[in-house]
Amino acid sequence: MPSPAVPSRINPARSRRLHAMDRRFRWLTAGLAFLVLLLLVGVALSLFLRGWEAFHRFGFAFFWSDSWDPVTENFGALVPIYGTLVSSLIALLIAVPISFGIALFISELAPEWLRQPVGSAIELLAGIPSIIFGMWGLFVFAPVLGSAEPWLNDHLGALPAVGALFRGPPMGIGMLTAGIILAIMVIPFISAIMRDVFLVVPALLKESAYGLGATTWEVARHVVLPYTRTAVVGGVFLGLGRALGETMAVTFVIGNAHDLHISLLDAGNSIAAALANEFAEAFSPMYKSALMALGFILFIITFVVLVLAKLMLWRLGQGQGKVGL
Repeated sequence: MPSPAVPSRINPARSRRLHAMDRRFRWLTAGLAFLVLLLLVGVALSLFLRGWEAFHRFGFAFFWSDSWDPVTENFGALVPIYGTLVSSLIALLIAVPISFGIALFISELAPEWLRQPVGSAIELLAGIPSIIFGMWGLFVFAPVLGSAEPWLNDHLGALPAVGALFRGPPMGIGMLTAGIILAIMVIPFISAIMRDVFLVVPALLKESAYGLGATTWEVARHVVLPYTRTAVVGGVFLGLGRALGETMAVTFVIGNAHDLHISLLDAGNSIAAALANEFAEAFSPMYKSALMALGFILFIITFVVLVLAKLMLWRLGQGQGKVGL
């Protein structure tokens, strides 16, 4: 029986050199990580400083004022904030169930030969530039929706609780159109994440549920979703972040009107659309400061959404840990 090999003696000089290289690599990666944080703080600070003139002049009333008059330099952020949040909420209400259905079909119901083409088509949809969605929404989808809006006025507009949301001029552009276009844009992101996490669910768990007589819907609801809920929530918030910051597609179809309406059929505005439309024509320092203040508000909204997503994911992770115990 051969004797075991004796490890060679480590060269002290080589060991010190390797430790030094390891320390330098650690400092390099840490520096890159902190560079991202510095860039984040720098962007937020520059937006705040450039928007300080508007914040100082209008105070907290800037957040809930619906006035936007460049001639008299009277500005308020309520209409763009409202448009940003409402259009993003509409997008999520439409995109999340559709994305769940797409992901469930690809992972559980589609035959093997169909999974790859459908998945590739959805990923290709995510690569289409946003300006293409905006042009398609303005010239193709808006006329179609405009022809259907009289029906919405007559039927949904007569409902007692939500009727006011669907009463308005049948123009085809407005908050509802912007929300639908945003939903089409975020569906590929959410569905791709859901599909990937659904595919990593252990087959043993699903087969056990099917063996007990569960239907496909019951397996998806009681097995797949609980197992992947953390990743699913993360994908939903990723889509929300994309919807909040979308610019060109929303600019084409939202109407770009600084008017506050409860109706989803009326024209509105969003923070990103206001910045894209008006920054080039801002003729006064106060006008530019108000637009920079809008940019800072959008930054804060996005940051708050990401923080809430992290907290929700952390709580879901804690709950899964307790269940596992």
